Amino acid sequence: MREKTLQLMDALYLTCIWVAGISIFFMSIIIPVGVFARYVLGFGAQWPEPIAIMLMVVFTFLGAAASYRAGAHIAVAMLTDRLPPSVQKQMLLLVDLAMAAVCLFGLVYGSKLCLGTMGQNLAELPWLPVGFTYLPLPLGALLTLFFVVERMAFGSQHARAVVRFDHGLEESEAVAAGA
Repeated sequence: MREKTLQLMDALYLTCIWVAGISIFFMSIIIPVGVFARYVLGFGAQWPEPIAIMLMVVFTFLGAAASYRAGAHIAVAMLTDRLPPSVQKQMLLLVDLAMAAVCLFGLVYGSKLCLGTMGQNLAELPWLPVGFTYLPLPLGALLTLFFVVERMAFGSQHARAVVRFDHGLEESEAVAAGA
């Protein structure tokens, strides 16, 4: 059961990474297209800016979920590192509970925001309800909550091979050393 759960969380983590990466990729293409259209072709297209902003929101909230699982989020540990180990464990539980509360807040109120704005449309993209533009907020909060619960149940997963950026390098070095 534990390994199946961790494999599912690995898949969610990779999905967050890929979606965030694809968002950055398209954002980096769309912004120059808008600049080119405005300053070279002489007309300002209305769609590049809102699409780029939406992609940035996707990148932010799904990337934040992935960074939480990877242990790459900002943490101020100057005080907690100086505490006795037993108190450090209690503080870690307190931090996890606080993160879960923040995630629940984002999930509940982000969902209310999405549902409350579904009847409105963006002026630049009249076919797109505003509620869809806010969808990454509750989705990112839900995914982060999954990673918080995983951390509370199984401990930190930042050392898993799927999370570490250098695992491919170490594996190829081990294979080369063994050959």
